[in-house]
Amino acid sequence: MSDREADADRLSAAALRAGDPTGWFEPLYAEAAQGRAVIPWDRGGPHPLLVEWAAARPAPAPGQRALVVGSGPGSDAAYLAGLGWAVTGFDVAPSAIAAARHRFADASVDFRVADVLDPPEDWTAAYDLVLESYTVQALPVALRPTVISRVRRFVAPGGTLLVLAAAEDAHGTAGPPWPLSRDEVESFAADGLAAVRIEDLGTADARRWRAEFRRP
Repeated sequence: MSDREADADRLSAAALRAGDPTGWFEPLYAEAAQGRAVIPWDRGGPHPLLVEWAAARPAPAPGQRALVVGSGPGSDAAYLAGLGWAVTGFDVAPSAIAAARHRFADASVDFRVADVLDPPEDWTAAYDLVLESYTVQALPVALRPTVISRVRRFVAPGGTLLVLAAAEDAHGTAGPPWPLSRDEVESFAADGLAAVRIEDLGTADARRWRAEFRRP
């Protein structure tokens, strides 16, 4: 465990002991806002695998909608908005949303508090692009099938789901995040979503999944 992961490890362990698998996100972001914790996945910018993926694709058509699952610090959502997407970013932690709204006040992103386990009904099949980056793997294995099924539902006909996740490395990890297996990544391809490309990137010490799915 690195120093950057210490706060997430401490708070997630306490929440899991209390039987509240999502209960550690708000304390982590609240402590970070007070300068008492570090958000380990806050890179200060969009995920490089997202930037590389987007660079190889045309700009969105006017009005096309994107949803960022577990938008956290807001960098990925703001980046997509800068490319021309009409972006909604959501997170279960109110402190995360408050920080993202402040940090990206000039970005045209609709940051909302919402729970991926109980999302708004009008988000079903509503988004041309859905970005799931490290949210599923921040939750216990037992919850993953449910969360994955919720994420799939957001994708509109003709839409794309992009999944970014850590794969198990040579050293393993106590989590969070807990790495996704290939079977778990492939399980996004259901309910009408088809896999376009599943990439296993990086080295044995730092492997990452980048997977693209599409709804016909």
